Amino acid sequence: MVQSLEKTLSQADYEALATLRYTLRKFTDFSTSAAHEAGLPPQQHQALLAIKGSRPGEAMTIGMLAERLLIAPHTATELVGRLIDAGYATRNTDPADKRRQTLQLTQKSEDVLHRLSAIHLVEIRDMAPKLIEILTRLQADVGRE
Repeated sequence: MVQSLEKTLSQADYEALATLRYTLRKFTDFSTSAAHEAGLPPQQHQALLAIKGSRPGEAMTIGMLAERLLIAPHTATELVGRLIDAGYATRNTDPADKRRQTLQLTQKSEDVLHRLSAIHLVEIRDMAPKLIEILTRLQADVGRE
């Protein structure tokens, strides 16, 4: 499938892909700056959001956090240690499975995450029309093949 797709790439495809990557980079840069301004390294902000964004009733574990952040489990363990040391998270033994440790946010992290998420949603809503345009163009090109 990849070989047949490679033959059909147009200049418009390259432009759309480049614009998409540029737009995503702009958002990532915005997010990094916002996290720093809030006193958080970006990876800690991402971890807090992953913990907060877990499904209700599904406790976040270090392994799940590693998966969500696309990092190694030992890296997630170190990250969680830094979050705990900074007062952003707690780690507790899962009552249903004593081998597992679950992560919870503290009020401190809830407050900073709320502020960061609010400004991120504004930024995403501002970017949405451009992203929708790019993705619609790329999706439309699939239908022409």
